[in-house]
Amino acid sequence: MDVDAYMAERIPLVDHAIEARLALLSETPESLQGAMRHLIFPGGKRLRPVFALAAAEAVGGPANAALPLGVAVELVHTYSLVHDDLPCMDDDDSRRGRPTVHVAFDEATAVLAGDALLTEAFAVLADGVGSDAEAQIRLGVVTKLALAAGAQGLVGGQVDDLTFEALGEAGSGSGTDATWLASIHARKTAALFQAAIVGGALLAGANEGQCSRLDAFARDVGIGFQIADDVLDADSEEAASILRLQGIDDAKDGAEALLVRALGRIEGWGEAAEPLRSLARFAIRRQR
Repeated sequence: MDVDAYMAERIPLVDHAIEARLALLSETPESLQGAMRHLIFPGGKRLRPVFALAAAEAVGGPANAALPLGVAVELVHTYSLVHDDLPCMDDDDSRRGRPTVHVAFDEATAVLAGDALLTEAFAVLADGVGSDAEAQIRLGVVTKLALAAGAQGLVGGQVDDLTFEALGEAGSGSGTDATWLASIHARKTAALFQAAIVGGALLAGANEGQCSRLDAFARDVGIGFQIADDVLDADSEEAASILRLQGIDDAKDGAEALLVRALGRIEGWGEAAEPLRSLARFAIRRQR
């Protein structure tokens, strides 16, 4: 399957839905609107929302069933990047070839833009609910996204990541460090993949067994994606965290093993799951 062609078809759906949602915020301060949009457009690969759409298709539903979640997940992801770039966090001046939000605007506006993106994500999921049955499904999706984004997920993972990075070369490189780093990756990165993939499937009518397998699939893919990111950043000024514990070849082997395990979890799902499998391969084997 041509994963680039698949993404080229799905990304405009996500972009259009995000644009339509942000257009509803016309009465908010102009500077806040600009800061919220600064990192969203032009966006990145939209990988998490596209995974949500592919998960919906994998369980036999239409991709559009997962579109509200795709928008919500991308808003959460973008909020996390805005806050990660802040001087009190990673203190980055550029992202995607452009000034970061706190540089383009100011630090206070960047903080508030991140806050607004996060809360808007849950407003997206709360809107347009029809039947009681649909409301129950949406509630489950909201809960999973909230857990992924909160203290037990992304936020908690970021706290530990800051501590891990602060240790620098003081890290022992022991098995304890490796376990800690895996926990950070699971919370800071994989949890949002799990919310996107399982939530997308739920919105398309997935059953409990399918969701269980997709949850494990998404965790493996999310951790593998983060390892791939670390390897791609190996030549940057700040050494990638995984490479403090193991060499590049070992890291690549670990990511590939996670991919193999992930694909095994949805083995036999048929042609409908091929986009999901192709996205997993792309996420972990990408060269950029």
